[in-house]
Amino acid sequence: MKILYFAWVRQKVGVAEESVSPPAEVGDVAGLIAWLATRGPGHAAAFADPKQIRAAVNQDFATPDQKVAASDEVAFFPPVTGG
Repeated sequence: MKILYFAWVRQKVGVAEESVSPPAEVGDVAGLIAWLATRGPGHAAAFADPKQIRAAVNQDFATPDQKVAASDEVAFFPPVTGG
């Protein structure tokens, strides 16, 4: 699975992208966030408040219950605001 990080999420994690192999029990975006938060202090800081994170699966906005698969590209970013 390819994971992309943007804005302050990238700054906290320390990388712009990475390839990961989550355990089989990770089946949706919420589970992926919970698992990523265990990967180290940067990941834990980035995903400390999942409500402050938005996700896209294969370039489509995704809700926490969106299913994910090993072949997916998942992007994480802060909420987008307009002005």
